[in-house]
Amino acid sequence: MNDTLDYFESSFEERPSLHNLLTFPIAYAYSANYALPLSHDEVVHGKKSLLDKMPGTYEQKFAGLRILLGYQMTHPGKKLLFMGGEFGQFIEWKDQEQLDWMLLDYESHRTMQKYTADLNQLYLEEKALWELDHEIEGYQWICPNDYLQSIISYIRRGKKTGDTLIVVINFLPVTRENYRIGVPRAGTYVPVFNSADPVYSGSNETENIVTAQSTNKIPWHDQKQSIEFTLPGLSMVIFKKETKRTKRTEGGN
Repeated sequence: MNDTLDYFESSFEERPSLHNLLTFPIAYAYSANYALPLSHDEVVHGKKSLLDKMPGTYEQKFAGLRILLGYQMTHPGKKLLFMGGEFGQFIEWKDQEQLDWMLLDYESHRTMQKYTADLNQLYLEEKALWELDHEIEGYQWICPNDYLQSIISYIRRGKKTGDTLIVVINFLPVTRENYRIGVPRAGTYVPVFNSADPVYSGSNETENIVTAQSTNKIPWHDQKQSIEFTLPGLSMVIFKKETKRTKRTEGGN
């Protein structure tokens, strides 16, 4: 929690030099069974709410919170999100008052709530996010060291090969065109979740759409196959190899 929040509170300019805060937690992730709390202790006493911790513009703050929750949900360990974080409460938690439910009158907060609900549904549906949560076989880096672009990518696995997910997170507000990652098997990879999808961001920006990608026989990241796609700024995209049973979530495109 501390490393992650320190990173997310940092400015975009600082993030390349703080990249180790994203990669170090995996070094000890399998030494115990961890809970991953974004708890009330971190949203009181002048520490700011999760949304207000994020740098940037109003829109970038929401995008940052979406990738924070996406990073939490796809990281090994069990999850705890404190009330108010799910719809992006702007002010700190107050123990003598209720949450600011009136914020749901605003589109950005409504879509944030929908995003959190869809992310929870994805977690329930995708066994790779929990089936091997406490075993090292359930996680593999694709690329942990793209610090100059502040991007990480990794594999989450379930017990069946067909459950494998590819997670790519861009921590800067810069769209990366022709971004290539190695993948474990040949085929077509479908985006089953995209945090920058217009259904969540409240925008109609077509550049935030991520489409299915066929592999190329170009070795990359110690893999024999790779895919190339446009990665939106401040986004988390999850790919899954297409099969007859592959399902896309509502925010998958």
